[in-house]
Amino acid sequence: MKVFLEVFFRRLFPNQERKLELHVFRGKPDLLGKLGTRLRSYAKVLQPNWRLIVLVDRDGDDCRALKQSLNELAQQAGLQVKDASTPVSWQVATRIVVEELEAWYFGDWEAVRAAYPRVPASIPKNKKFRDPDAITGGTCEAFEREMQEAGYFRSGLRKIELASELATRMNLDPAKNRSRSFRNLIALFGS
Repeated sequence: MKVFLEVFFRRLFPNQERKLELHVFRGKPDLLGKLGTRLRSYAKVLQPNWRLIVLVDRDGDDCRALKQSLNELAQQAGLQVKDASTPVSWQVATRIVVEELEAWYFGDWEAVRAAYPRVPASIPKNKKFRDPDAITGGTCEAFEREMQEAGYFRSGLRKIELASELATRMNLDPAKNRSRSFRNLIALFGS
């Protein structure tokens, strides 16, 4: 995810009009265990033009409950959370990647085909892949199967290579991606 975001955001903001700092945790349990303390620390130094975005994989959790939990941590830290009632003056936005980063790849299959031309063009028409955020049985595993069936990554996905390659090719217009979780993340940068 870190590699993908670094590459994609450099393309999204080529003139460096926005500075991006990514803080990676050692998985969701580490994030959830440390987030409250980290947000309280940020609350003490946050500049008016800074925005914090907490991004986490759903991993089978209930989206609403997970988002509510993250928002409560931000509110307990004294930070203004982005929601429908705070369109402009937010400090923290929480976003859930549904199900995993690979859903974003399924969402922009043209980018996948540009990087890996042997994958079938028909994948987005397949019922189980039409809604990338609703892929069951593991999005990463489904993506890996499709790639391997096309002759790529026979020994397993090389996730960093894949993230870098697809981040350079994915459409910068979020409306072109069928993943709702991807569109919700990118929409933050318009506000």
